[in-house]
Order: sequence, then C-alpha cells, then structure tokens
Amino acid sequence: MRLRLTPKDTSFFDLFAAQAQHLVVGAGLLAEILGADRAGRETIAKQMREVEHACDESTHEIMRKLNSTFVTPFDREDIYSLASGLDDCMDLMEEAADLIVLYKIDELPTAVADQIEVLQRCAELTSAAMPRLRSMKDLSDYWVEINRLENQADRVYRKLLGDLMDNATDAIALIKVKEVVAELEAAADAFEKVANYVETIAVKES
Repeated sequence: MRLRLTPKDTSFFDLFAAQAQHLVVGAGLLAEILGADRAGRETIAKQMREVEHACDESTHEIMRKLNSTFVTPFDREDIYSLASGLDDCMDLMEEAADLIVLYKIDELPTAVADQIEVLQRCAELTSAAMPRLRSMKDLSDYWVEINRLENQADRVYRKLLGDLMDNATDAIALIKVKEVVAELEAAADAFEKVANYVETIAVKES
C-alpha cells in the first residue's frame, strides 16, 4: 500500500462538473435557435458566446490549478485532455450557432433538430458523469451510451448530407447548411472523445 504524504486536490472534480454544466446550457440554447426568427437567433447566438466564454474561463481555471497543484487526483495529462475535450464540445456548438446567424440561414433541415437532440443528451450525460469521477464508480454506462449516441449522430449526419445533395437547388445555400451540420457532427465526435478520456482515466484508476 502506497502512502501519500501530500493530499490530493479534489477541487478538480468540482471544476469539471462546472465546466460540463456549461455544455448543458449551450446545447439547450442550440435547441432554442431552431425555432427562433432571425432577431431571436442573434440574441441566442450572443448568449452562446457568453456561455462559451464562461466555459473557456472554467478551462483556464483548471489549467491554472493544474500548474499550481503538486499532487493531482489523476494523471496531469489526463486532466489536461479532459478539460480541453470539454472545451472543444462547447466551442463546436457555439461555432454552429454562430454560422447559422452569420450565414443568415432562414430554414434548416428538420434533421438538424435530431442532431441537436443528440447533443443535448450527450451534454446531460457528460454533466451527470463528471461528479462520479470522484469515486470512479458507475461510469461505464456513461461512455457506452455516449458511443451509441455518437453512432446515431453519424447516421443522422450521413442521411442529412444525402438529402441535402438530392434536393439542393442553390449551391451557396447548400454549402452554408453543410457547414452548420458538419460543426454539429464534429460536436458529437467531441463528446465521444470526452467519454473516451473518462474511460481511460477510470481504467488507470481502477
């Protein structure tokens, strides 16, 4: 049995939980943007930027603590990867919202709602999983379900692209929508990466 002379700083767990909660807020705002008019979308996109900045600050706080803490609850590189991965999820969702406004897209395909629904579920599961890092218990269901959701997102994305190509009458409009749905797909991939980091951490700590 190893003796630890210096106690671990457990505040990292609270910081990860706070960071993940921003993702829940961001995914909720993405859902709101679908039914909003152009003015409403601009307001929501501004709110998204504010949430993204708050998530950035959470990320920076984790990094500052990482640089000033002698004994961390798990490997430093894993803390860095997890914090960066959570930040990527928020960045990609914010970019999708920003593109909808910048490109002045009036109507999005109905399947975009399916993409966002997956992201909302991923955000909720990720937020619920972060506090469980403290005990490293009951986490396997989380990463299994995230993997299933990411596969679902892939199927929605591929079908959406096929429908866009089949029904496109305006090449510029097609490119604009394609970029938005690609950002949403990248966000789903980012959530899966976070789940993979969590699985790696749990295996190391078991």
